[in-house]
Amino acid sequence: MKKTKSFNIDKMLFVHAFKQVKQNKGACGVDGVSIKDYEDKISNNLYKLWNRSSSGSYFPPPVLQVKIPKKDGGERKLGIPTVGDRVLQTLVKNILEPDIEKIFHENSYGFRPNRSAHDAIGKTIQRCKKKDWVLDVDIKNFFDSIPHDLLMKAVRFHTDCKWIILLIERWLKAPIQLEDGSIIERTKGTPQGGVISPLLANLFLHYAFDHWMDKNHKQISFERYADDIICHLETKSQTVLFHKELSKRFSEMGLELHPIKTKIAYCKDSYRHDNYHTISFDFLGFTFKPRKCINSKTGEIYNYFCPSISLASKKKLRGVIKSWILKDRIVYDFYSLSAVLNPIIRGWINYFGKFRKSGMSDVWRYLHDRIVSWIRRKYKRHSSTYGKAYRFMITMMKAKPTLFAHWKVC
Repeated sequence: MKKTKSFNIDKMLFVHAFKQVKQNKGACGVDGVSIKDYEDKISNNLYKLWNRSSSGSYFPPPVLQVKIPKKDGGERKLGIPTVGDRVLQTLVKNILEPDIEKIFHENSYGFRPNRSAHDAIGKTIQRCKKKDWVLDVDIKNFFDSIPHDLLMKAVRFHTDCKWIILLIERWLKAPIQLEDGSIIERTKGTPQGGVISPLLANLFLHYAFDHWMDKNHKQISFERYADDIICHLETKSQTVLFHKELSKRFSEMGLELHPIKTKIAYCKDSYRHDNYHTISFDFLGFTFKPRKCINSKTGEIYNYFCPSISLASKKKLRGVIKSWILKDRIVYDFYSLSAVLNPIIRGWINYFGKFRKSGMSDVWRYLHDRIVSWIRRKYKRHSSTYGKAYRFMITMMKAKPTLFAHWKVC
């Protein structure tokens, strides 16, 4: 007699999910199996994954934790599931997301289809024009702090599919394996880096914040990108009171506002004259603050509260440029060097150049210094002085202004 499975899961869902995982690339998990290794035995690997999840016997392996530097000098903990686990998480995300997406708030932008960081920043610009005060919300260790019981309550509210509920519970409880091999059990949180984590985090904050705001503070507009939140208010006193109330709300939800990074800021410009000490805030890699602008019709200089690439983002980009060690790539010529660097540079321009391109001038100057160092190593006739190599780069820039992606915007 043929043995039936506990759960009926379409095998083709696994095939489709693997294609997405392959396209997204990613590092190996604790088992050391790469996407290529997994694909070499794809039929066997997907069958085993289907068999174990259909029978209810699938238990996710530990999540490999790696640490990457944060802009503020700290470290961000990323959890890397195995390739097989990413396939299964992608499958569950594909099933859940279309229904859950329908209930998400219009002011939620992070990790959602057809929404971007630029959308959130554009809305922030509009609202900073209308309201004078901002509460820049930072949730301390958000992804590591989400209470499992409250999150699972939200999951069960949106699905009664038993095998999906079972898998999500097991993913939340899957232990962490540190880089030294030690294992840490987890009783709260969902690891950054997991395919399903952004959807679960958005679901949790929808009820912890978005839905609560609609019920209790509908007059306060906000933009939320994952756990980065900007709230707009009319007066300083309203902002102070709201700060206290929000801190209490998040405490009830098992979260804590960062005592230093959560701050009140005044959107100062030429028409706002309060002398509040904080007149800037960072959001999604940009710094909002008063900047000098010129009225094209009258020539009048005035202050306008708007975003440009943040100092932390500039530092990060300079660190990437430094890591290229261009002066050692003397086997390249100008054309092959630009072919390697342009995809990265275009990405920077497309993101950080969206608002106030001139803010990136410091980054381009640093990149030009590195290119000049490369020229001095590559071309002996231009190696004697920095100025000689720099003039040669300028000659190339004028002759081939599209050779490097940033040359046409410098």
